[in-house]
Amino acid sequence: MSTRERILAAAEEVVLDHGFARATTKQIARAAGCSEALLYKHFDRKEELFLAVLLERQPHLGPALQALHANAGTGDLAKTLAEFALAAIVFYRKALPMAGGMLAEPSLLAGFREMLAPFGLGPHVPVDGLAGYLREEQRLGRVARAADPYAASAALLGACFQRAFLHLFSDLGPDEPFTTALARTLTNGLTSATPADISPPRPE
Repeated sequence: MSTRERILAAAEEVVLDHGFARATTKQIARAAGCSEALLYKHFDRKEELFLAVLLERQPHLGPALQALHANAGTGDLAKTLAEFALAAIVFYRKALPMAGGMLAEPSLLAGFREMLAPFGLGPHVPVDGLAGYLREEQRLGRVARAADPYAASAALLGACFQRAFLHLFSDLGPDEPFTTALARTLTNGLTSATPADISPPRPE
């Protein structure tokens, strides 16, 4: 493990134990077995270190989104969305404890937004990615023309986020029945014909 990786692992541990607001570089240096000066050789400021923890040490939905786009036009749509929803719940369950501390610290949140903006990164990325996949399915004729891919994406991921949040307070049991029902409900709406989708009858 490189020095940088050791620092990131230590920072993740300290943040999970104390939260973003109370985590200090002194605590992180102690956990990493190095000096604070060495921390600043790798990271210009504490916010940059915390951002690296979020981007490099926390799970992300990139692989699941890539799989969606790679398989557009194939397979059962409801099953595909159910599998993605399950991955999203796992992601949010792991990310929420750390993200919660960031949201509680306005200056830290502002710093993160400033650093993420130039790269187009942020919590909107999964919503945009799933919406892009649904637009491709729409282009291929597997999603109704009148359906709103972005609204459907936001609905699915919003439900997954809420499910992950509720897991913090009670044992909801396995997520598979929920994701299956969620995906089936959304798919019914995405594929149902509407007046805008029905071609006018040909004249006799």
